[in-house]
Amino acid sequence: MKPIVVRYGIRPLACFFVLIAIPLTSLHCGKNSANEVIIYVSEDQVFSEPILNDFRRETGIPVKAVFDTEESKSTGVMNRLIAEKGNPQADVYWANEPIRAEVLKQKGIAAPYFSPAARDIPEKFKDPEGYWTGFSARVRVLIVRAALAEKPQSVLSYVDPLWNGRGVIANPLFGTTTVELAALFVLWGDDRAKTFMTGMKKNNVRISTSNGESADFVASGQSDFSLVDSDDAVNRMRQGKSVQMIYPDQGSGEMGCMVVPNAVLLVNGAPHPAQAKKLIDYLLSKETERKLAFADCAQVPLHPSVETPPDIRAIDRLSTIPINYAEVARKVLEIQPYLKAWLGY
Repeated sequence: MKPIVVRYGIRPLACFFVLIAIPLTSLHCGKNSANEVIIYVSEDQVFSEPILNDFRRETGIPVKAVFDTEESKSTGVMNRLIAEKGNPQADVYWANEPIRAEVLKQKGIAAPYFSPAARDIPEKFKDPEGYWTGFSARVRVLIVRAALAEKPQSVLSYVDPLWNGRGVIANPLFGTTTVELAALFVLWGDDRAKTFMTGMKKNNVRISTSNGESADFVASGQSDFSLVDSDDAVNRMRQGKSVQMIYPDQGSGEMGCMVVPNAVLLVNGAPHPAQAKKLIDYLLSKETERKLAFADCAQVPLHPSVETPPDIRAIDRLSTIPINYAEVARKVLEIQPYLKAWLGY
C-alpha cells in the first residue's frame, strides 16, 4: 500500500526532516475509544510491534500505533507530534534515542510522569523532571576485522596515523553518529572536538551512508574498523562474519563508550492518560528489556540484573560517557553547519 505523504510547515530540526510518510494502515480515524492507547513509535516496527502486541494481550487494552517509515528516517512521528501540539492525538511516544524526546520536552509536547517501573533505572538515563525515561539501549562500539593482529581500542583511533585510511564512519549528519559527535563536542569543548574532526579528515576516514553500511564495509574487509551501534556489530557476529565488537575507551582514565537508550514519554494532553501510563510502565519493565535484549536488535537493559544473551555486556560492566542529553540535543542543532562544511556540502 502506498503511503500518504504529509507535509507540515515546521522548521527542520538538525537532521530531522519535515517530510513524513505514514502508511495508510497506521492512521487512526474517527472517534477514539475510551479504553485504548495511541502510541507513535520511532523504534523499528519489527522490534517494537511484538512488544505492543504483548501489552495488548496481557492487559486487554487495544493499542493503535503509528510507526515511522524508512523514508522518514525515524523523524516523521516526531514532526507529527509537533504539528499536533494544539490538538494531541497520541498518548505515548516511543523514541529510539533521547534527543527527540528532549526536543519534544523543550517544545512543551511532553508531560512529566515518574513511572514506578523505572525506579531501578539509573538516573543518568532519565530526564530529572520526569519528561522522558530511557530504557533498552544501544551502545556505540567499534566493529573490527577479527583477523587484525592489533585492534583499535578507542574512538581516538580515527586520528591515529596507524589507522590512516583504514577506518570508516557513518555520515555525521544523521542518526547516532550525529548524537555521538554532539556528545563529544559537549564533553571535550568545541576546539578539541573540531581538532578531532580535522584529524579524521587528515587520516583519510571513509564516509558511509549508515552504521549498517559501515558494518558491512568492515565485514567484507573493505575497511578495518568502524564506530557503529552495538546491534550492527552483534548482528554481523551472529551472521558468522569475521568481525569482533570492542567497547571503546574502557581503560582507566578513558572517557568510556556512549550509551543511546530508547526513550518513552507521556504526551501533554494525551487523550487516554491512564492507559498511557500503563503502557509506559510496561515498556519500562524488566521483562520488556529482557525481550529486547534477546531480539535481533540486541539492546542492553538499563535495569540491573536483567538476563542478557552472552554477546551483550551488562550496563554495570561498562564505563560510559557522562551525558547531559539536554545539552547534547542543543549541540546537535548547533553543529549542523560545521558538520555540513566538514563534509563539503
